[in-house]
Amino acid sequence: MKVLIVGSGGREHALAWKLFQSERVEKIYAAPGNDGMSDLAESVAIAADDIPALADFADQHKIGMTVVGPEEPLLAGIVDYFVERNLPIFGPKKQAALLEGSKAFAKQILKKYKIPTAEYQVFTDHDLALNYLENASYPLVIKANGLAGGKGSIVAANYQAAETAVARLMEDKAFGDAGDRIVIEDFLSGEELSILALTDGQTILPVISSRDHKAVFEGDEGPNTGGMGAYAPSPYVDKKLMDQIAREILRPTLHALNSEGIDYRGVMHIGMILTSNGPAVIDFNARFGDPETQVVMPLLADDLLKLMEMTNNVELKYLTEVKLNNKEAACVVLCSAGYPFAYQTGHEINGINNLLNYDDLIIFHAHSRYENNKFYTDGGRVLGLTVVGSGILEVIDKVYNYIEEIDFEDMHYRTDIGFTLSELPNSDSDKND
Repeated sequence: MKVLIVGSGGREHALAWKLFQSERVEKIYAAPGNDGMSDLAESVAIAADDIPALADFADQHKIGMTVVGPEEPLLAGIVDYFVERNLPIFGPKKQAALLEGSKAFAKQILKKYKIPTAEYQVFTDHDLALNYLENASYPLVIKANGLAGGKGSIVAANYQAAETAVARLMEDKAFGDAGDRIVIEDFLSGEELSILALTDGQTILPVISSRDHKAVFEGDEGPNTGGMGAYAPSPYVDKKLMDQIAREILRPTLHALNSEGIDYRGVMHIGMILTSNGPAVIDFNARFGDPETQVVMPLLADDLLKLMEMTNNVELKYLTEVKLNNKEAACVVLCSAGYPFAYQTGHEINGINNLLNYDDLIIFHAHSRYENNKFYTDGGRVLGLTVVGSGILEVIDKVYNYIEEIDFEDMHYRTDIGFTLSELPNSDSDKND
């Protein structure tokens, strides 16, 4: 079978890496792809948001499965368009993808169906938002309603910070139209985690937990990014907690969508906080997370293509669980200094060849360019270094040891991925498999 991956970052590289292992996959294309994944997939010069051109390519090349990486094409209706043309594609339709595309819509669903989440208010007027904030209790979280590349959520410790956040979203248009409507919600305290689940509209199947690190600086300080690193599985999630999450969040969310007439098929990636009252939903992704995918794919023992087909064909009821390797994985993202704001590119990446012979290390390229037998930086997030092994603390230490062998000008990365694990009495004792 021929597979087309839509997108160009580290997530798409990780998806290509996993799909390449399927015996049924004979050829992988990536549109537009990146130079670092050229040994797995042939790049196609079609933008991820050029839906008609992607569909024409899939039709002409007899693509057996198109996999959508980024969220923008999903919200633009790529799945609807492909389905209308009888082209196989993995991902939710436009209406279902609103679970990610509109924070207000997601919160309305959660509140209506009594699924645990923070209390909130929605505003379209700048002055009304400020009036509300004057008498609010802090800290609060202020979010752009629409897509903001994972960067549109701001924690405000006081009114001054909240006022600045509202101005940045609604007046300065830091994230364009995504900030025309904002959600202001109570701050929830606790350990963060994400749950990756597959759903075919009738069955929802939890796959694995993970932990992303959004803030650009150590200690979760600074502006949010698309993700600075991740590990999986979360040692905070044992089987009992995963069953509780399935019972109180996953299945009720699927029931809620069905009750609203929404047929959701694909990945549901749910961000949560483990509060003192139990798990509560922060937000939804309607696609594979990034960089979580870079730690999840190496732990997946099942054939990814098979799982996608079973999801599309409403066959998940025949699976009791998704098979995982009995390992842990950690990823640290190497960025260009200045990200997520202004940064320079075009710097030579040194040391990649030194790392190619380590069996426990996978290098996922996010934004790199290959020219004259050398890699150069080509974006904000450049590389993701993922180590797979036993013992999450040991795995994280290994990632940082490998990072010492790689370098490029203005390289920035967080040195504390997994910093909350030190709070566990035995961080390697609980697994969610």
